[in-house]
Amino acid sequence: MNSVHAAYIGLGSNLDDPEAQIRRAIAALRGLRDLVVKQTSSIYLSAPVGHRHQPDFVNAVAELQTTLTPPALLDALLAMETRFGRERSFRDAPRILDLDLLLYDDIQAQYPGLSLPHPRMHERAFVLAPLLEIDPECVIPGRGPASQWLTRCAGQRVQRIVPR
Repeated sequence: MNSVHAAYIGLGSNLDDPEAQIRRAIAALRGLRDLVVKQTSSIYLSAPVGHRHQPDFVNAVAELQTTLTPPALLDALLAMETRFGRERSFRDAPRILDLDLLLYDDIQAQYPGLSLPHPRMHERAFVLAPLLEIDPECVIPGRGPASQWLTRCAGQRVQRIVPR
């Protein structure tokens, strides 16, 4: 029997009715084999990072239980992005759906195309605010309490728009 692991994923969208895209993505996650969606955060609105001349993003975080390995979970997330119509035209481009594997248990690891924990999650209020909503005691492996990192992101605009 495969062991069960805890994982957190970030969901984001800023195209094609982003709030609906996040809701559809959560429903699609619930339909995947080898994982259970334990809980999801409220939905948040945030300013884009990187390429700033684009619509605001809608974001959420989901807590999962999975028997998938980190690379297999990432593959499932990337396949879902593709099914939703995600195109990767340039870095930080507008997108229909973005799914990021943020945390997997308490591991720090490097895989082809995947770093755990997510290498920039501690710098992004749009990740930290919804993450702390569902896990107020969250610790980012190698970085410390997520709450301390959120205070460092005080200048970033993030607003809860749909309570859970």
